[in-house]
Amino acid sequence: MKKEIKIALVAIAGIVILFFGMNFLKGMSMFTEKNTYFATFNDISGLSASAPIFANGYQVGIVKDIQFDYTGEKGIVVLFSLNDKMRLPAGTTATIASDFMGNVKMNLVMNATDAPKSFLNQGDTIRGAVSDGLMSRAAAIIPQVEQMLPKIDSILMNLNALSGDPALARSLHNVETITADLTTSTRQLNTLMNSLNQQVPALTAKADGVLDNAQQLTKNLAELDVNATMQRVDQTIANVQAITQQLNNPDGTVGLLMRDPTLYNRLNETMKSAEQLLNDIREHPKRYINVSVF
Repeated sequence: MKKEIKIALVAIAGIVILFFGMNFLKGMSMFTEKNTYFATFNDISGLSASAPIFANGYQVGIVKDIQFDYTGEKGIVVLFSLNDKMRLPAGTTATIASDFMGNVKMNLVMNATDAPKSFLNQGDTIRGAVSDGLMSRAAAIIPQVEQMLPKIDSILMNLNALSGDPALARSLHNVETITADLTTSTRQLNTLMNSLNQQVPALTAKADGVLDNAQQLTKNLAELDVNATMQRVDQTIANVQAITQQLNNPDGTVGLLMRDPTLYNRLNETMKSAEQLLNDIREHPKRYINVSVF
């Protein structure tokens, strides 16, 4: 009989330890007094008892109980407890958020005033709402993604067709050939530039010589007596004009030679007589030359 009592006591102690251990793991302490508040929601998005409650990213309490109002007057009432050192300023609200892993938590959005005039009492009710977290944003993007899927499928089909086109391989081969030609042209251009760089000093020296000659010519022109040269030119022009006047003078000898037709006719007749005389001498030389042979 004593053995059965011992087994029963051990079982009861194990159950008590398991109960307290589960509550401890859930963050519920049975030996610490908690501040208890209520929050009303229209939708809790899967929030359950023992869910954590955060304030500014730090866990300050847990959800103790959730009550659904079947009359529809209060919606869903969430009973939560906070650390006894935690005080909620007036105007605090609650939001429910979930992450990609499906974990649901409740966040306390406290009044942003620096020095609140009053705090909520234990048992007061705050207003709650569901936060538009990452999951809500992702759900809003899903319809747009569904609309884009046909376009993405069409783009992928076009890419597959393009990648299987033999013209693409030929184009890539042509690009490789063009790249090789550009490399050769670049090498030749570098060689040409090196040759030009070697010839630049000689060209520079020649240019310097031409500049020196030009400077010397400029210096000679600057030293030239322009006035005296112009006087000589004027004198030469005057002499030419005097000769021209003499040639144009009908009473002068040159003018008579140029304008008198009688003189021209006489000279012409004289030339004809001389030509006839030469022809006669050529045809009958014995008339004019006597040759005696001893």
